[in-house]
Amino acid sequence: MEGWKDGKMDGWTVRRATGKRYGATPPLGRMPYDTALVLSGGGARASYQVGTLAALGEIVPDLRFPIVTGVSAGAINTVCLAANAGSLAESVSSLQANWKRLTSDQVYCVQPLSVVRGGLRLIRDMITGRRTGDPALRGILNMDPLRGFLRNAVDLHGIRANIKSGRLKAAALSATSYTTGWTVTFVECVPGVPMWTRAQRMSVRQEITVDHVIASAAIPIVFPAVHINKEYFGDGSVRQSAPLAPAIHLGARRLLAIGMRAPRPATVPILGDPDYPSSAEVFGLLMNSVFLDTLDADSERLNRVNQILDVLPPTRKAPPGLKQVDLLVLRPSRDLGAMAGDRRVRLPRIVSLLVRAMGGRRRGAADFLSYLMFEPSYTGDLMQLGYEDAYTQRPAIETFFEAADR
Repeated sequence: MEGWKDGKMDGWTVRRATGKRYGATPPLGRMPYDTALVLSGGGARASYQVGTLAALGEIVPDLRFPIVTGVSAGAINTVCLAANAGSLAESVSSLQANWKRLTSDQVYCVQPLSVVRGGLRLIRDMITGRRTGDPALRGILNMDPLRGFLRNAVDLHGIRANIKSGRLKAAALSATSYTTGWTVTFVECVPGVPMWTRAQRMSVRQEITVDHVIASAAIPIVFPAVHINKEYFGDGSVRQSAPLAPAIHLGARRLLAIGMRAPRPATVPILGDPDYPSSAEVFGLLMNSVFLDTLDADSERLNRVNQILDVLPPTRKAPPGLKQVDLLVLRPSRDLGAMAGDRRVRLPRIVSLLVRAMGGRRRGAADFLSYLMFEPSYTGDLMQLGYEDAYTQRPAIETFFEAADR
């Protein structure tokens, strides 16, 4: 990019302003209290968000988000940002350090005897036609390592402190109730913020804990459900058809969302007669539909509402419940799943065997692998890509936040 020179700092490729084209970005002051950050899910792909946020902290030095919402792996990044009392750059630096030392065995583990016992109980229940005792299988992988990692890495009391100091208006995480089938958004916020109930979704005012984070990220079947408030919860992306809605309900008028899907090609080539899809390929497709599709669909709905409100005459009031909400979605320039297929990494041995049995070594199974690949060789590349992509989209970012600052 003209006007920038590449350099190295703490393992990152950074760009320094030379003044030939851009120069330093002037501080934009304090962001309005209705500016929100929305972080979607995607397993290990959530590391892409960290690189994007690192660049944002440089492009807009005074940037802060009074409202932060997240789901699934995006919930991990959400609480890390919401609990940090520093600037965005300082918060992201801490988040970056955590991701750099995060490995798969610090996120999940397999307890072989538990899986074997669960399999035997499942066979017994199928033969007898009835279930006795515990469920046959609570989850293929156990998230206790991530629970311990978060307790050591993040002081969640910082969320309450930031709310009391006025730095933060609200932090919200979404999870899916296995009891009701509803999407429940857990909200920690300033007094007076109203909660909501809509079709198949609702909010609950509650102090956010590690259990809420784990519940939001507990992919069904892969990870066990989490018990909260006399209900069991799993990954919040499963039934969340409107991922932008929590931030809007919390009063946001300007949303910055970080997606995980690269721009789709105009045409998709058909490569001959494909083999029958493996379990890993099918599971990868299902996970993409859960984690990637809803943000695209919700963004389209919001943009249509904005277009309708734009054409209303000045004398005509907007219908009740509708308001103009500015939206900027930052997306990766490359397919994050394909990037997982371009490298070999060491997953925990038992996990590697399970993935191989599911056909995870086939090229088309890279999407599935990308959700489990919490390894620095992969997540580090995603952070770097997020950083570079944000600078590529710098004009749009500056325009968006300059409008917010007026």
